[in-house]
Formats: sequence, C-alpha cells, structure tokens
Amino acid sequence: MAADLSQIVKAYDVRGVVPDQWDETLAGLFGAAFAEVTGAAAIVVGHDMRPSSPGLSRAFARGAAERGVDVTEIGLCSTDQLYYASGALNLPGAMFTASHNPAQYNGIKMCRAGAAPVGQDTGLAEIRELVERRLAEGAPEPAAATGTLTTRDTLEDYAAHLRSLVDLTAIRPLKVVVDAGNGMGGHTVPTVFAGLPLTLVPMYFELDGTFPNHEANPLDPANIVDLQKRVPAEGADLGIAFDGDADRCFVVDENGDPVSPSAITALVAARELARNGGEGMVIHNLITSRTVPEVVRENGGTPVRTRVGHSFIKAEMARSGAIFGGEHSAHYYFKDFWNADTGMLAALHVLAALGGQDAPLSSLVAQYDRYAGSGEINSTVADQGARLAAVRAAYEGHPGVTLDDLDGLTVAAADWWFNVRPSNTEPLLRLNAEAKDAATMAAIRDEALAIIRA
Repeated sequence: MAADLSQIVKAYDVRGVVPDQWDETLAGLFGAAFAEVTGAAAIVVGHDMRPSSPGLSRAFARGAAERGVDVTEIGLCSTDQLYYASGALNLPGAMFTASHNPAQYNGIKMCRAGAAPVGQDTGLAEIRELVERRLAEGAPEPAAATGTLTTRDTLEDYAAHLRSLVDLTAIRPLKVVVDAGNGMGGHTVPTVFAGLPLTLVPMYFELDGTFPNHEANPLDPANIVDLQKRVPAEGADLGIAFDGDADRCFVVDENGDPVSPSAITALVAARELARNGGEGMVIHNLITSRTVPEVVRENGGTPVRTRVGHSFIKAEMARSGAIFGGEHSAHYYFKDFWNADTGMLAALHVLAALGGQDAPLSSLVAQYDRYAGSGEINSTVADQGARLAAVRAAYEGHPGVTLDDLDGLTVAAADWWFNVRPSNTEPLLRLNAEAKDAATMAAIRDEALAIIRA
C-alpha cells in the first residue's frame, strides 16, 4: 500500500486506521525494522482484542522472523502484560493495540528489553526510516536462517508477579465492580483477582474490539456512567474501570463518585514510600495536584516534577531510580515493574489500602484530595504561540506570581496555579487549573480562558 508514515508514526507509538492507513504488509515491514533497530536475537509480541490485532501481530512476528529473529508470541494480553513479558524474559517487545481509540484504529507500542520505552528519540525514528526505505526499494532478502515462532502463555506468571508486589492476603472482604469496557481487563482481571478476598462484579468483560457498550476510555466522564450507577446499586465498596488495553485504571468510590487520578497517585506514593523505608523519589507530571508532592514529602520522599507524557516519566524514572511515578491521565509507573506503567498494580494498591482499614473509600481518599481542580479544558486557537504570549503578558511581574516553561506555561501563586500547554497534533491549548477552594479555582480558570479565547 502507498502509506504515509508521517500520519501513523506518533511520538511514542504507531497508530492509525486499518486498512486505510496501514495493513498487515506494513506490519511485516515494521517487524523487520524493529528486529534490525533493536539488534535482538529474540523478541516478544502480544495483541489486544481488536478484530485486526491477530493478523497484524502475526505479520509483524513473521517480518521479524525473516530477519533471523526468534519470536515469542504471547497472544491476547494487556499492554502491561506485554511489559511484564519484556521485563521477565529480558526481550524487546511489541504490543498491538490502539488503547482507547475507536474500533477501526490499531497501533504498535514497542519497547526494548526490560520494557524500556521506544519513542522518537529512542529508536522509533530509525524504525520509520527503515520502513520508508523498504517501501521505496522493496524488502531485502530474508536472513540465511529464519527465526522461530513459538507461543507462550504469560498470564499466570504476570498475575503472580503483581500479587508478589502487594500483600492482599489480610484485607477485609471487599465487593468491587470492574468495568473492562470490552477490553483486555476482561482477560486479565479474573486471573489477577483469583483467590483474593474479593467479590467481583464484572461489567463488559466480553472481549469485543468493536466496543458495543461504550468507548474504552475511562477518562471521558461519559464512559464511566454505567460504573457509577452500578457501584451503589450493588452496595459495592468501589468500582474500577480499565481502558482498552488495560494499562490505565480509573477508580470510583462507594457512592459512585470519581476519585481523582492525582489522589490515587498520592495514595500509592505513600504506600510505595512505606514499602521502601520512607525513602525514595516519586515522579509526578506538572498537571497533577499539589497534593501529590505534599504527600510525598510528608511520607519522607522526594517529589520530582516532569513534563506531561509517558516518555518523560519513564526516562526520569530510569535516570533517577525513582520508586514510583503517576500521571493525571491515570498512568502509574513502578520501579518494581521495570519502570513501566501498570494500571492493574495501582488497582491492587487501592484494594490493599481500602481493605487494610475499616473506613469507606470516600473517607480514605479525602486526605489525598485537598484542592479543587478544573480538569483539562481544551480551546481551539488560531495561533498557539500568540495566545501563550498573551497569558504570559497578563501575569508576568505580578507580586507573588511565578511563571515557568517546563511544559507550556505554568502560572502559580500561593493558593492557586494553572498550566497552559499546546497540543502537538491539533490547534489546541490545554488548560489545567487548581486552587485551595472551588470559588478561587473557578475565578482563575475563567480568567485564563478569557485570555486564551480572546
């Protein structure tokens, strides 16, 4: 096919519409290029439940095998299960998924051995260049010795590893509603939760990459409405929603109210610091709540602030030796999980924290939810730079106000802050604001939006 790789090779992964933008032929070329760029003798490949995933995954595996690389195919898996396999087997890996995107999309998330990320600066640009060259010149002759394709089931081992990192044996019995969104959580949750003192109420566990019930993106409030209703109706202790490839988790309390991912980050950070003797660095991106660095310091840790985006967090995790990292997008990263993100491990921490005391989840998380936040608000603008400059001009030089440019523009005062950052792919500015109370937050939010949208 005549493919435009600039449209499908993103900053951190490959993603596009199948078969319009890419197909199995292209997947095979990506497999060959991945094998060459990593220089590995063996790799591991897995896929989600989308209709196009098995064919794309197998084509990628064959492309790698033709370059002489042995391929372990782990079949249906969550993205963090693929990271587990990459870490435990010490092999580069490729996961076929488009996460929360609609059914017609698919993609490839790639990593080096030990689940180290592959992004534009760490191999993805070279992979793209190789694929483009092969599209223009044709594929090279297969290697003298073709690699092998073998299958391996890693689900039980993945579940056992997660349970080894969080002790749930002594918790009180809990009733938990899980909305898998017809995604890979429906595959992994039953095995991970097996034998734990949990009553599981499953929602949409049927693997269906057409997403017949709702999009598998729990950060969109519309997609957790069913879960919010079901939790109080069941008299459950909490609800958990996973995205399509089950690497992110979102939590609702016993009343069906959403729990901020920043509150989950703070809760897990406190637990991970306790597990590490009250010492360690914790990474948080700059749009997480001020609660997170406060809780980290209160528990003896050192907070480290980064740009938004998993490649920045993973790079800082590896550089600093941090024990944990969290993003407001509900990605959670663990040193003991090869610095990779796993929503399932974060969910187990929440279950352990809740089950280790008698208060309901709403009371437990209140200590980790200290400020009023706006959530992310997108504004379409004609000139991102001009609007950012207007925001800067409005606040620069004000007494008690600081500005920084770590990612977009952050404007902060003693009892409020907001960040405005441009989208890399659309003519948008994204605003996140937080303050000591709802009235102050609303005033700051509206003031900033008026400048952005002027």
